[in-house]
Amino acid sequence: MAGAVDLSALRARADAARTSGSTRAPAGAPAPDSGGSAPPQSGAGGQWVIDVTEETFQTEVLERSLQVPVVVDLWATWCQPCKQLSPVLERLAEQGGGTWILAKVDIDANPRIAQAFGVQSIPTVIALAGGQPVEAFSGAQPEPQVRQWLEALINEYRERLPGVRAAEAEGAPGADEEPPEDPRFVEAEEALDRGDYAAAEAAYQRILATEPANEQAAAAIAQVRFLARAETADPRAITSADANPDDVDAQLAAADAELATERTEAAFNRLVATVGRTSGEDRDRAREHLIGLFELFAPDDSRVIAARRALARVLF
Repeated sequence: MAGAVDLSALRARADAARTSGSTRAPAGAPAPDSGGSAPPQSGAGGQWVIDVTEETFQTEVLERSLQVPVVVDLWATWCQPCKQLSPVLERLAEQGGGTWILAKVDIDANPRIAQAFGVQSIPTVIALAGGQPVEAFSGAQPEPQVRQWLEALINEYRERLPGVRAAEAEGAPGADEEPPEDPRFVEAEEALDRGDYAAAEAAYQRILATEPANEQAAAAIAQVRFLARAETADPRAITSADANPDDVDAQLAAADAELATERTEAAFNRLVATVGRTSGEDRDRAREHLIGLFELFAPDDSRVIAARRALARVLF
């Protein structure tokens, strides 16, 4: 049923270039314009390697350096030492798993960035953290030396920048492994697969008996109860309810039939209208039925929000 809670998602889980050298860089122009922004571009090294321009420098370098260190690789196509260093940086960036970002800058296409850093030769590598340059080196350093430089950088900013530890946690062994399924939920879902709604509800109720705040079990019970009703819902109930607007039982059955056929807003509107024209026990029944249908959806579902507002208007 479109928009309703997916029971399969309700399972509880038991608690992510080896030689040195440099080449003179051509003279640049004024400092980079920090006001532009554009979607990030993927560099040759993968998701942690980006190509940066004067227009994207603010977003891709300065702003991202507030979360993790950003290592700026200033290079040019005519620079032979750059061709040794850049692949090393790209490979290490991927191994870093997001603890730092490699931002590649072609100084011929973006001379103002080189000028802003006062670059005299390339390759030049500058690390930024918290929006400020913090470390740098020039020349195509050996990979062990570059790795050591990066490790010192990460160690320095692990506690200062929030994205470093988050990236390390995400990349930790077992971070991507599926946690084991809760056997109590497995029992309930097996009953549901058999079409035994009573047994499924009983299994979820046992969970709630020991964990009254278990939202997954509570949501699953609402779904199971509706599925049991929807299985016997008669589409003719809608016609009958339309012909007998004062028959509350008919309105409840019609709302279930409408929801079962994905006419969600019609079901909500029907019950709101029923609440509005009834009183006493009949009004309570219609209201409670409507609230039960709300529980089949996410609280921020736009249809639920609109219906809750409409219900409040007729109640108060």
